[in-house]
Amino acid sequence: VAEPGEISDCDLIVSIGGDGTTLAAVRAASKVDRPVLGVACGSLGALTAVSAEGVSDALGRLHRRDWVPRPLPALIVARPGDAADLFAINDIAVVRAGGGQLRLAASVDGVLFGRVAGDGCIVSTPMGSSAYTIAAGGPLLAPGAVAFVLTPLPAHGGSCPPLVMGVESTLQLEAVGGHGGARLEVDGQVVDTEVGSMTIRFRPGVATLVSFDGQEPLLAGLRRRAIITDSPRIVADDANS
Repeated sequence: VAEPGEISDCDLIVSIGGDGTTLAAVRAASKVDRPVLGVACGSLGALTAVSAEGVSDALGRLHRRDWVPRPLPALIVARPGDAADLFAINDIAVVRAGGGQLRLAASVDGVLFGRVAGDGCIVSTPMGSSAYTIAAGGPLLAPGAVAFVLTPLPAHGGSCPPLVMGVESTLQLEAVGGHGGARLEVDGQVVDTEVGSMTIRFRPGVATLVSFDGQEPLLAGLRRRAIITDSPRIVADDANS
């Protein structure tokens, strides 16, 4: 095993694992503006470009400059008192940590959108919309969409639907945890157990993934992984045709 090195000394970061491993690599590589090649040990995910068996061919194509940069945006989170902003490639979640509802107020460009008492909310990039957001019943942003989305988690009454926002918008969240507390998660990692107020903005081109012509489209991958499935009646019709 090679000795640990400085990421800034590399021209390319190769992530071997799954989407979670690749996401961690993307976050690290974004700080030094290096592309990331995601290698899947298992089935291909949303962030991986090739399987383990395809690494040799992928590296050859990279050497020949036969690859396509896939820029990834991020969400930038500013909070009072923080020395530096947080950033998320996939999503930000403000969620209750135990018993008691989390009270949340969401405003867009200074205009109140909704106030809910419940489990919290998720704010995601287009890439992140295919993860926690879609699992929570939020919208899937198609490839090429330039937007970000707020998805409230289950609430106690009221009506506050998912909201898709333009990239020039600013989202303000005010959160108060219940007696069980709350937590702030960035790309699936707990970064704080104090939530409070925060401002979230969209920033394009924060990181770069390696992709190749002929790579499986995102929507096809979601169907292959059964994240998107057909109605049983349609499946039965196909079987009988």
